[in-house]
Amino acid sequence: MVTKETGSSNPASSRVAASKAGASKPGASRTAGATAKRAASPVKAVRSVPTPKAADLHPTTLAIDIGGTGLKASVLGTDGRLLADRVRVATTYPLSPQKMVDTLVALVAPLPPADRASAGFPGVVRKGRVVTAPHFVTESGPGSRVVPELAKAWRGFDLAGSLEEKLGHPVRVANDADLQGWEVVSGEGLEMVVTLGTGVGSALFMDGRLAPHLELAQAPFRKDETYNGQIGDAALRRIGTKKWRKRVLEAISNFESLVNYDRLYLGGGNARHMTGHIDPSITIVDNVAGILGGIKLWEHPLTH
Repeated sequence: MVTKETGSSNPASSRVAASKAGASKPGASRTAGATAKRAASPVKAVRSVPTPKAADLHPTTLAIDIGGTGLKASVLGTDGRLLADRVRVATTYPLSPQKMVDTLVALVAPLPPADRASAGFPGVVRKGRVVTAPHFVTESGPGSRVVPELAKAWRGFDLAGSLEEKLGHPVRVANDADLQGWEVVSGEGLEMVVTLGTGVGSALFMDGRLAPHLELAQAPFRKDETYNGQIGDAALRRIGTKKWRKRVLEAISNFESLVNYDRLYLGGGNARHMTGHIDPSITIVDNVAGILGGIKLWEHPLTH
């Protein structure tokens, strides 16, 4: 079932930016799925948000946020204004590439027409093709058995090309943390974005330029487990918020030693649990940045 999420028509409240109150200069100290079938139901019309100068909003961007637990989308004007309520469906498993494409096409059907589309994907993507899809190669979601047939189907899948063919307009696909980062980074110095959601995403930017993507989530962390295994959503639900926070702080300390970043941003649905428990130099950003970053994807060349 497709659900609608009310979006703001005010660019100042819709666009996510780094909090000035929580920011500090570079160099400041830092502390260290169950398978579910959607019931078939008619998709209700999505309320378009009126705007006084529609001509100034083009090119409009269909922004898609692909997550391990949910698929979300909306249409944006050039200033980041949400032109319609955001729509969402749960991510279901097992999920083949073609099933995802069909689900996304159905999801965005009620939205206003767009000139182009951007999609954030939770895995490594190079020039629109999937290199890794850690969530979607599993039988019933993160932590479940990897299905060899799904792993083979996802490896090298042309997600951008498949969506472009179905939607009828240009499509760009990038890693979801990279996409979110373009929306929140200041463009000065070495900036790192870490997303805490179903899994752990990461992105690096040097003076506003995106670095080649590193899957830090798959690197060893604690007790012979990866960052995904230790601070992903499944771990949070298993061990509770207090223990999970301690692990996240340890992960942040590791990232600081490894990267020597100037600024760190925490995003994703679980970043909210770190509010009040991290150094003020670290900025927590709203999860809607995953949608708003869709515009920025068209403002930068796809070099990797």
